[in-house]
Amino acid sequence: MAARIFALLSVTVFLSIALFLGCQKLGGSGPIQQPIAFSHKIHAGDNQIPCLYCHTYADRSQVAGIPAVETCMGCHKIVGLGKPEVQKVHDYWNKKEPIPWKRVHDLQDFVYFSHKRHVKAGVACENCHGQIAQMDVVEQVSSLKMGWCVTCHESRAKDKEQLTVLKDCATCHK
Repeated sequence: MAARIFALLSVTVFLSIALFLGCQKLGGSGPIQQPIAFSHKIHAGDNQIPCLYCHTYADRSQVAGIPAVETCMGCHKIVGLGKPEVQKVHDYWNKKEPIPWKRVHDLQDFVYFSHKRHVKAGVACENCHGQIAQMDVVEQVSSLKMGWCVTCHESRAKDKEQLTVLKDCATCHK
């Protein structure tokens, strides 16, 4: 019994320290300067390009994926050729280098999040990422902290059994 209490206390202390020390990783501090001034408003909003066109892994992987230069060049071989930001895409293409995008939504290392699981469950990208189609510069609008996620899980549970699974620590902490 004492060993169980010690183990539970150790895990609690570890998670508390990890949350305290890692709070800067949770984002929400405003827009992040990207190597190319990419506008989701133009691409996802005005041109109505679906999220999955660029973030091709979101429905089949834990990560959504950041588009390869080849994806951008699929359109920008012929669209926007005179624009400076499109020229930057061409420069990366010609140098055969990936665009060094900076992550905007970054969870703590102890959190397991699967884009696939959420997409397959019908959770819209906007639920977590906000109105991306209206953002020229993407920034984190949801806290993505545990309480925020648990509230969403509670609201989406179809029954008590599913709620038990969605609130099980092992669902999100691997």
